[in-house]
Amino acid sequence: MQAPDWNDYQAFLAVARGGQMARAAAAMGVDATTIGRRLRRLETRLGATLFEQTREGQVLTEAGEALLAEVEAMAQAASRIAEQAGGGGPSGLLRVSLTEGFAGAIVAPALKSFIEAHPRLTVDLVASSGLLSPSKREADLAVTLSRPRAGPVIAGKLSDYALRLYATRGYLAQNGTPAHGADLARGHRLIGYVPDLLYAPELRYLAEFEPGLSAVVRSPSIMAQARMIAAGAGIGVLPCFMGDADKWLVPVLPERRIIRSFWLVTHKDTHSLARVRAFKDWLAALTARERPKLLPR
Repeated sequence: MQAPDWNDYQAFLAVARGGQMARAAAAMGVDATTIGRRLRRLETRLGATLFEQTREGQVLTEAGEALLAEVEAMAQAASRIAEQAGGGGPSGLLRVSLTEGFAGAIVAPALKSFIEAHPRLTVDLVASSGLLSPSKREADLAVTLSRPRAGPVIAGKLSDYALRLYATRGYLAQNGTPAHGADLARGHRLIGYVPDLLYAPELRYLAEFEPGLSAVVRSPSIMAQARMIAAGAGIGVLPCFMGDADKWLVPVLPERRIIRSFWLVTHKDTHSLARVRAFKDWLAALTARERPKLLPR
């Protein structure tokens, strides 16, 4: 029996990591039909069904789980060989999962220096409401809001950061400036997250400023919340590195703030890869430089 093509294994790995044919196709730069053809060919040659089709996408079977461990080891070995043979610095694909606000306000504006220093890398900066998981090999690195309690990962605190309430001067002139936390519940529109779409409990902010507060204008996107606050729609909580940078916003109850933390997470099997080490070092240096924005006095 002819051995499966390495491209078939790569297609399998992409689907296992992404959970959907479309995501795997996008990651590999091919169409979903090609991914499906490679998977069927691999299953035929191995004599096993590797995925079950669900409404959400593809879920690994028991045979698929067993194969995944072997294919991931092959992929890691291939990455190490390519890095050692290249001689020109880290190469390949680096996928980084970040919170939306941190990516947009801190990482993306500075990323030019990293990609110029590592021209052989392809960088996926996945900034969204919700995070990819290094433990499931969905990303090489992730910046999360809490330290993972389990899984084959290595995690360390990247930085603390502060959050405050913000509004526009126009909104406060029209609706009054709260002097105490209890004032927020009287005649003010509060902007925040959709409760049942929270991807982390650390995003439950409002009750820490005043028990019982709830938002009446809601979005799962911190960028959308920031734009609504800047448009005068109400008062909301933003990281200081976002709120202080917006000239249209002023702090509300400026003496009050809450602290959260960013954690840098990598998989145990890939944390020593050159491309992963390079980004970790760059991100640590960037965070140190941006500390005054993350934790303003």
